[in-house]
Amino acid sequence: MYEPIRTKSVHRMADDAHDAYPHRSREEELDIQLAGHLSALLAVTDELGDTEAAEQIARQVARLRGAPPARHAGLTGSPARDLHRRAHALAGRALVVAASRADTAAAILAAGRMDAHTAALAGEPTLAAAGAP
Repeated sequence: MYEPIRTKSVHRMADDAHDAYPHRSREEELDIQLAGHLSALLAVTDELGDTEAAEQIARQVARLRGAPPARHAGLTGSPARDLHRRAHALAGRALVVAASRADTAAAILAAGRMDAHTAALAGEPTLAAAGAP
């Protein structure tokens, strides 16, 4: 009449040892998130050909991960306008995580990249090349 349970329960018993599972701190999780957003931004920045900004982003990713990032090898063939939109969104996500993590360097970089991509979308090439410090 009833179907038997075929999978293990996702619930733990109250007396289960907490050390049985690896846990990360909130800061470690935010580091991983921030490095991921910046890595995605790096891939789009590489595709746009902005080497100076890409190097700044790569330094931040290396600082967060402890190793240099893998660089984007393939091209998507997307129009520059779409790439700027994608980069702006990724920089925004990185800014949110950097702010919650209180990472000033990454927040300044992300805000600068957002400004640069906003300027590029508005057709202001002099501001788009400025980037972050």
